Order: sequence, then C-alpha cells, then structure tokens
Amino acid sequence: MRSANYFFYYSYIGLVIVAGFWGAFINPEFDHRLLFNLDTVTLTDYQRINLLSQYRFLRAIELGFGIFAILYVKNIFSEKKFNRLFIFIMSAGVLSRIVSIILDGTPSFMMLFFLAFELAGVVVIYFYSRKLAMQNVIT
Repeated sequence: MRSANYFFYYSYIGLVIVAGFWGAFINPEFDHRLLFNLDTVTLTDYQRINLLSQYRFLRAIELGFGIFAILYVKNIFSEKKFNRLFIFIMSAGVLSRIVSIILDGTPSFMMLFFLAFELAGVVVIYFYSRKLAMQNVIT
C-alpha cells in the first residue's frame, strides 16, 4: 500500500504542479483547446480576458497547492493537521467533479479519467494515512 500511496501522491502532485504552472504562466489557450475544445479567439475581448484571468488565477492556486504538497510531504504523512488539510483539499476537488456531473452533465472522457484517478488517489492516500495514524506515525 505504501507504493500505491506514493505513486498516487507524486503523480497527482506532479500533474497539479505542471498543469498549474502551464495554465497560469505559459499557455492557458492550449488548455482551453485541449480540455474544452474552446478557441478563445472566438470570444469577445471581455469574455476572453475575464476567462483567461480567472483561469490563470485558478491554475496558480493549483500550482500553490502542488508546491505546498511537495514542501510539506513529510508533515502530510506525520502530522494530523497537515494530513487532514491535504486529504480535504484533494477530496474537495473530487467532490466538485462529482457535483458537476450531477448538476451539469457528463464531461469528456479525459475529465472522467481525471475523476477516476483522483478518486482512486484520495482513497489510497486516506487509507494509507489511516494506517499510519493507527501505528501512531501520524500524530
């Protein structure tokens, strides 16, 4: 279970960091084409500028979460408050995808893949952390 935990942890966090940096500072328009099949040049300037501004902001928050998770990995797997915060944030992302399916409809295969991967990751990380807590490794 330890290997599965760290596989999901580092692959998830790696993607969060790369996607966050890419979307915030490099090329959010590429994300819009790849993820949403949306060409932002078809929008009005008002729509395009505000969409890109908000998207960059959210991707920067994602990048910040990834950097937090890398800097505090030892704390996340040894201190309850860090562990609970990490699992809460990851779970909130998974829950938001599920709520979106219920309220907005079924997304693309890629979004469903992200949901499945993130759900598997949060379940594995939660149960691995629970095992550590039972062994008094997480205090």
